[in-house]
Amino acid sequence: MTSIARRTLLALAASAALALSGLAPAGAATLSSDQKTKLAEVNSYFNSVKTMHGDFIQFGPNGERAEGKFYLARPGKIRFYYNPPSKVDIVADGKSVSVKDRKLATQDIWPLNETPLRFLLADRINLEADAEVASVSVEPDLVTVVLADNSTFGTGKLTLIFDAATTELKQWTVTDAQGYDTSVAIYNTSVNGPTDPKLFNIDYNANTMQRRGN
Repeated sequence: MTSIARRTLLALAASAALALSGLAPAGAATLSSDQKTKLAEVNSYFNSVKTMHGDFIQFGPNGERAEGKFYLARPGKIRFYYNPPSKVDIVADGKSVSVKDRKLATQDIWPLNETPLRFLLADRINLEADAEVASVSVEPDLVTVVLADNSTFGTGKLTLIFDAATTELKQWTVTDAQGYDTSVAIYNTSVNGPTDPKLFNIDYNANTMQRRGN
């Protein structure tokens, strides 16, 4: 997988770290009652969202920018469409995750349960119980949650930014082990509306042909 595709998967899956069950809680911050209340509100909002779609903007560590649309259907399904000139396409169909690079004519597929996306697409999310929360900052307009991220796809830090009034996720930043940041902002979101099942289809035949060298 190319470094761009890897960074894309990490950045867009970052909100999946809302339930990093593989983390040890020993290093977690001690939270006040107000902070715990706000985390509970965030959990409640996420667990009420069964479908979502909207637009996103991604900023890479070298200043690169990409935009597109995303579609989510929990449990297990998500689709990220990138606008040209980007050639990346990410799909989770409930059992697997595909990252396709149309420019290089490559496609990488993993079991969904081995990627960070499994947390975002889980039936239930519990941030306080399952994640290592490093800090929580509650301001009049925004709530910022910093998580330690130690998954099979790498180590680093995840910063989540929510709207203080609605608890909607607005932006997240992944800081990798080398200190590089990749940020994603989402907007024009709509929740719990109808979705097209065809959005979440993975072309497994293309992957088979790639392995054969065709």
